Amino acid sequence: MMRAAREAVAGKKNRPALLGITVLTSLDAPALRRIGISGSPGTRALALARLAKEAELDGVVASAHEAEAIRMACGPKFLIVVPGVRPASASLNDQSRVATPAEAIQAGANYLVVGRPITKAENPRRAALDISEEIASAQPSPR
Repeated sequence: MMRAAREAVAGKKNRPALLGITVLTSLDAPALRRIGISGSPGTRALALARLAKEAELDGVVASAHEAEAIRMACGPKFLIVVPGVRPASASLNDQSRVATPAEAIQAGANYLVVGRPITKAENPRRAALDISEEIASAQPSPR
């Protein structure tokens, strides 16, 4: 399926990045077991990321908890999109494996997905600006 997706966009001008999904950030180890998936979220996510890399996808969507291992296994050009990103003060809601914006960046994320901590904030603009500042402060210094 992943190879078919890659082949479908091969040679297209301005093609979208193709991303595989690893393990949802709302799933922890007991939830995975309940749906018949053995192993930890980390081992499953890493295995799925390796399959995506082998199929020549551009990257994956994965928890910040797995981002560092995925980066090591799949290389610096492999995109990692991290959902479940929340400032330390935000509610977890239905998420099990979350990280702050700084933690996600430091783990190797290229892109962050931040939803409810902004959309449900009393002042969404301020929340977005605060998150943006945290991301900027977590960026590695240019050498």
